[in-house]
Amino acid sequence: MNGDHRPTLEAVASLAGVGRGTVSRVINGSPKVSAKARDAVQRAIDELGYVPNRAARTLVTRRTDTVALVVSESELRVFDEPYFAGTIRGIGSALAETGLQLILAMAQSPAEHQRLEHYLTGQHVDGVLLLSLHGADPLPGRLEEMGVPTVLGGRPVGLDPYSYVDVDNRAGARQAVRHLLGLGRSRIATIAGPQDMGVGVDRLAGYRDVLAGSGARELVAFGDFSEDSGAEAMRELLEAHPDLDAVFAASDLMAVGAMRVLRSTGRAIPGDVAVVGFEDSKAAAHTDPPLTTVHQPTEAMGRQMALLLVDRINGEQPRQPVVILDTHLVRRESA
Repeated sequence: MNGDHRPTLEAVASLAGVGRGTVSRVINGSPKVSAKARDAVQRAIDELGYVPNRAARTLVTRRTDTVALVVSESELRVFDEPYFAGTIRGIGSALAETGLQLILAMAQSPAEHQRLEHYLTGQHVDGVLLLSLHGADPLPGRLEEMGVPTVLGGRPVGLDPYSYVDVDNRAGARQAVRHLLGLGRSRIATIAGPQDMGVGVDRLAGYRDVLAGSGARELVAFGDFSEDSGAEAMRELLEAHPDLDAVFAASDLMAVGAMRVLRSTGRAIPGDVAVVGFEDSKAAAHTDPPLTTVHQPTEAMGRQMALLLVDRINGEQPRQPVVILDTHLVRRESA
């Protein structure tokens, strides 16, 4: 065809034997298209030489083909902690199938959040994924009010978002503590995560669920999921409860910090103190001794977040806007 008669979306739909909407969904990368229809549309596109006019489409649809991932943590933590790497891999793998581009933004202070909110609501992105929210962060609500589809990673505290993906943190914590009780441990401490995050609240609640049923005493210290905070919390626990015989840490990194302190004080793991973490990061298999931990499917979590967001961007109502993924205990030598 010459330049005066560019093939149209309607021509592609006619040749493929499908509706115009199906062609649009294929071009936009929606997963809500059968393999047969997708192949027919792709063959028609190839045969006709159809090229989507992205600039014109953006003007008409206000689509940018860009998704933002916002993490409410420092750059150091985002690039250092395995949880974020796994989740981002899952998000990236799902978006790669859609043609949407991913941009990463980090914001901690109120001023950073305000600047980011202005950018995200200025028609620069088609949707937003939010990770590691603290407290009743107003950003998700403001994005939704401005018509920006939003999906959260993790259940937030003090908010009731339309759509989020999480793991069953409370059940995972119960698995860990029951395992320690089953080993005959009776003075079980926990290093809990931040209580302004759903994950921190839920993992502490799971610990308390099991101890309440056993009659054992609660021994609690708090960290921020980092290795250094785990070490500091372990020192605090040993000073207050030198006879403790087990520790459930709400993250693998905090468990690693706790193990470092236990070794430095001459306590054998698991002989004197058994240790269980939460995440099943790659590092867990290489600690000394290897760390028993609760597996959370971080890549699957990221993938589910991205798929939910793509549905919302394409104007489709997710059948299940809240997704909770299962956890399981991975037994190694530390407990």
